[in-house]
Amino acid sequence: MSAESLGTPSRVGHWRRSFRHWRWQRPFWAGLLTLLAGLPIVWIPYADPSLEDLSFRLATTTGSGSLIIGVLLVVLGLTLWYQPHGRVFAGVAAILLALVSLVVSNIGGYLVGFLLALVGGAMAVSWAPGDASAKARDTRPVEPAEPAEPVGPRPVVEPAAGTAPAAAVDTATAVGTDNRAVSAGNEAGPADGGTRAG
Repeated sequence: MSAESLGTPSRVGHWRRSFRHWRWQRPFWAGLLTLLAGLPIVWIPYADPSLEDLSFRLATTTGSGSLIIGVLLVVLGLTLWYQPHGRVFAGVAAILLALVSLVVSNIGGYLVGFLLALVGGAMAVSWAPGDASAKARDTRPVEPAEPAEPVGPRPVVEPAAGTAPAAAVDTATAVGTDNRAVSAGNEAGPADGGTRAG
């Protein structure tokens, strides 16, 4: 085993990481599906399939329309790869071309090209670029959060022996409407002078 052969896996690994990084920055799968959608739309009208001695042709009168739609879908697929900021335009254009291909080119390349273009265009419109700083934040270790203050009533602090703050109110005492303190255990009637039940 030579030293040169040991460098090959690292080069392949570097290439894979580079390709993955490139792929994550653009709507790669949308571009691939849109690009592949153009191939059956172009190929089927110009193909000359035959079964032994029987040959048949599936060309339409608008063979040039199929060629134009197929080439445009391939160009839109490449646009999604190399100009990802134009993804919404390219996605909408791919969807519209897929719909037109139903009528113009043998039911959209036997529905194969139609479905590929439709799914690829929808993926392109819905794709959004990721935030690189968010990915960097996700790789950092998580720091513990500060404890939150307890929710609910605060505990009553009892005054020290022999001292009473002026604004403190005992929990068992309520203030009536005539500023008269009424104890919770007091047998006096309500503060408005009514009679007690009893």
